[in-house]
Amino acid sequence: MSTEFPTKASVVVIGGGIIGTSIAFHLAEAGVTDVVLLEKGELAGGSTSKAAGGIRATFSSETNIHMGLRSLDAYSRFPPEIGQDIDFSRIGYLFLLSANDDVAAFEHSVAIQNRYGIPSRMITAEEAQKHNPLISTNGLLAACWSPLDAKATPESVVLGYATAARKHGAQIIRHCAVTGIERDGRSIVAVETTRGRIRTDTVVCAAGAWSRTIGAMLDVSIPVTPIRSQVAFMDGLKQVPCGKVPLTVDFGSGLYFHPERNGLLLGWSDPDEPESFDCGFELDNWLTKVGEIASVRIPQVLDCGIRTGWAGLYERTPDHNPIIGRIPGLDGLVLATGFSAHGFMMGPAAGEIVRDLYLGKKPGFDVAGFAFDRFTRADANPMPERNVF
Repeated sequence: MSTEFPTKASVVVIGGGIIGTSIAFHLAEAGVTDVVLLEKGELAGGSTSKAAGGIRATFSSETNIHMGLRSLDAYSRFPPEIGQDIDFSRIGYLFLLSANDDVAAFEHSVAIQNRYGIPSRMITAEEAQKHNPLISTNGLLAACWSPLDAKATPESVVLGYATAARKHGAQIIRHCAVTGIERDGRSIVAVETTRGRIRTDTVVCAAGAWSRTIGAMLDVSIPVTPIRSQVAFMDGLKQVPCGKVPLTVDFGSGLYFHPERNGLLLGWSDPDEPESFDCGFELDNWLTKVGEIASVRIPQVLDCGIRTGWAGLYERTPDHNPIIGRIPGLDGLVLATGFSAHGFMMGPAAGEIVRDLYLGKKPGFDVAGFAFDRFTRADANPMPERNVF
């Protein structure tokens, strides 16, 4: 494979996280020649490396359920098919519910999930505590348990996809920022970068939280908002459960946690967090609010210390659903962004969808609800994804 900077490409993929590398792999594997992926920093250096690694199909919308199922299947077969160990483990997801409206909504979602073979079910607070002995049942009305869901290591997945994409002929260029996109009328002509110009007629924006910057180069307003989310690794637990413990979400507050080695991985996105690209890990205000939640739901945390922590960016859309597809009136631009904290969960499925769209095939998923113009069309009726955190 050439190591020279390319002057032309069939497809230029912008973004080297889980979505971008999955797309590059699926395009190259399908025989698309001259696929070039551009990443301004390191692969997985953006939101992907900050993800907790959860993978689930327990969503409220049918399309998201299908994408979750497809991705769970792909991740379960990742080592033999892609050639990379990703520490895949079906630990399950446990949603803790303390509001009547949430219980009713999850009962509805579980009924949909069951129709598609997902063995999720509603359980009592006492049953939830058996799955995760660390939780307090104080105020809990019920819980949703899904044993099919899993976790894996995001950086390993990106490495696997990138390596496999290269084997199929894709060129992946790190430390190469996109500075502009040229167009001639409704057609894309080239991509300008810090290392040179690449002639192409197709650009895939998989830039996550930075997608608005890419859209602005084409006078396209992409409704993706960057929001900081923080994760801490706690140690000093007095009681570390034996065996597999599910990734647990206190749904009302959005706090999620899971025992990891001899500690606890705990994450939370402050609903009052302003839009920004700030990835600084700041404890003071965040820790105070987390402590208030933890004192009710997982009081052992109050006796723990923080070993380390980090912050990443959620790429939120108004309805918490991704934007996948082409833009009316602009040939050659494909969007795969706005996954609203679900990018790692849906990475394999997203790669397959963009591959099919590029090849002119009907995707294996109904992605009409992910259309770019769903927020502006008079006849559109966006249905927000409810099971978010």
